[in-house]
Amino acid sequence: MTFTEWFIFFLIVQIIHFLGTWKLYVKAGRKAWEAAIPVYNGIVLMQIINRPKWWIILLFIPIVNLLMFPVIWIETIRTFGYYKKIDSLLVILTLGLYIFYINYKEDAKYNAERSLKPRSELGEWVSSITFAIIAATLVHTYFMQPFTIPTSSLEKSLLIGDYLFVSKFHYGARVPSTVIAAPMVHDSLPFTGTASYLKKPQLPYTRLPGLQKIKNNDIVCFNWPADSLATMWGDNSGKFTYKPVDKKTNYVKRCVGIAGDSLEIKNGYVYINGKKNELPYRAKIQFYYTYEAKKPIDRNSFPKFLIEKERTGVYRISNEYWNDSRVQDAFKQSANLTKIGADSLYTEVAGGVAQNLATRLKMENVANKININLTEEEVIRLRKQPNTISVTKLNYGADNAIFPHIESNHWSQDNFGPIYIPKAGATVKLDTKSLPYYEQIIKNYENNDLTFVGDDIYINGEKADTYTFKQDYYWLMGDNRHNSLDARYWGYVPFDHVLGKPVLIWFSWDANAGSFGEKIKSIRWDRMFTTVGGDGAPVSYRYIAFGLIALYIGYSFLKSKKKKTK
Repeated sequence: MTFTEWFIFFLIVQIIHFLGTWKLYVKAGRKAWEAAIPVYNGIVLMQIINRPKWWIILLFIPIVNLLMFPVIWIETIRTFGYYKKIDSLLVILTLGLYIFYINYKEDAKYNAERSLKPRSELGEWVSSITFAIIAATLVHTYFMQPFTIPTSSLEKSLLIGDYLFVSKFHYGARVPSTVIAAPMVHDSLPFTGTASYLKKPQLPYTRLPGLQKIKNNDIVCFNWPADSLATMWGDNSGKFTYKPVDKKTNYVKRCVGIAGDSLEIKNGYVYINGKKNELPYRAKIQFYYTYEAKKPIDRNSFPKFLIEKERTGVYRISNEYWNDSRVQDAFKQSANLTKIGADSLYTEVAGGVAQNLATRLKMENVANKININLTEEEVIRLRKQPNTISVTKLNYGADNAIFPHIESNHWSQDNFGPIYIPKAGATVKLDTKSLPYYEQIIKNYENNDLTFVGDDIYINGEKADTYTFKQDYYWLMGDNRHNSLDARYWGYVPFDHVLGKPVLIWFSWDANAGSFGEKIKSIRWDRMFTTVGGDGAPVSYRYIAFGLIALYIGYSFLKSKKKKTK
C-alpha cells in the first residue's frame, strides 16, 4: 500500500470511529463532533476512559498498536458499564465493532469515577503481562533486539552460541512494513512453524533518523536479500516463497565495502578502492589449509595447539590445557580420529568428509593430510611443528554460483571483481554486459518494471541506457572466508534490508555442547556483557551487569517482604 492508500484507509477508520462512538462521547459530556476529528478524538477518548493522553502515540506505532487497540476497546466498554468477560471477548472478536452496539444502547451509562484497578487477581495478572509485552515489543522493534549467532562465519569476533543485543537506533530504526504480525517473533510462530504475519497490508519503507552511518568493517545485522528471490540462483521456475523485507531471514556479517566503494578480492583478501582492507584487531580471517604430516594423522599426532573446545568438533586451545583429561577424552570421542585410513579426509579440524571431496581436490594419499580452517597466526605455528611437511592454502576455482553468475568472469570466492558498490544518487551505464550486476537492484530492490526487446532495455516502459540508484548498497562478508555464505554469492545488500548494529554480547555458551547440562557447563563467562565493535580487546561490563542484577533482585525481595508485612 502507498502512503496515499494508507491515508484513505486512515480516514475510513476515522469515519467508522465517529459512527460507532459519537453517542458515547455525548454521554461523557463531550461534543459529538469531537469524535470526528482525527488524533484529537483519540486524546479526548483517553480523557473519557481516564487513561494517559500519551497512550494515543502507541496507537500509531506499527506492531505496538496491535496490542494497544484491544486494550482501548476494553477500557472503553468498561467505562460505560460493560464489565462482563463475554463483553471483553466480543469486543476483541469483532475488532472493536461491538462498541457500535453499546453506542446505540440507551442503558450505556458513563462512569467517570470507575476504578482502574483490575477486579480480580487474574485480571491484574493479565493487565501486567499485557503492558509488559507492549513495553518489550516497543524496545524490541525500535531500540534493541536480541539475536543469537548460529554459524561460524564471523568466528573469533562472534562465536556460535553468542547472544547479542543489536541496536536499532545506531543506523536508524526501521519502521516495520509488515503491520499485522505477532509481537517479538520473526517469520514463524514458536512450536507450530507457521507464518507469524500476514503479507498484506504493507506499509511503505520508512526509517527513523540514525546516529551514524555504516562504516567499513562494521559488523551489521540485516535481512538476507536472497531469502525469497530464487531467481538470483538461476531458478526461473517461479517456485519461491515471497517474504516481506522485514520478515526475511536475519543474518550478521562484516561490512567490508560501503556504498560508492570499488571492491576486489585477491587470493581471499578484500581490496577497497585499490588498497588492501585492514581489519580491526578482533577480526581474524580464516581459510582452509591442507596440512600434510610426516606420518598418518591420529589423536596422538594431531597438532594439539589447535584444540579449543571440550565438547564439539572444532577445537582451538593452547598446549597448557591439553593435559586436562576432560579435553583429551572429549577429543577422542568427538574428533573421531581413531580410524583414519587411506580413504579419509577431515575438514574443520575434525569433521568427517566423503572420499569424493578428496578425489575432487586430487589428494591421493589422505591418511596424512587433513583440511583445517586456520588463521594466519595458526598457520605460522603449524609450519613450525616437527611433524609438518607442508601447510598449503586451498584456492578455489571459478564458480558459476558466484555473483553475478556470469560464467565468462571466471570468478571464485577467492578471486573476484573489481565490482562497484552502488550509492544512492549515482548513475551507471546500462547495457547487456553491465545489466547482470544491477538487474536484481532495478527489479526487486527498487521495484521497477524491467523488460528487454533484443539488446534494448526498458525500465517502466521507457528505453534506458542508464540507471540512477535510489538507495545505498553494501558488501557483507564473513571473516571465515571459506566457510561463509555471503555477498560473494548473493551480491549487494540494500540499506532497507539493514536491521541494526550488534553492540553487546549479553550471554554466550557452546550451542553444540549436547545436553542442557553440558551447555550450562560450557557457559563462556568471559564473553558475557562484552562489546562487539571497536578495535583492541573487547570491553567487558559483566561485573557491572551482575552487580545491577543483584541489586535489582535484592530490591525486589525487600519490596515484597515489606508489602507482606503491611
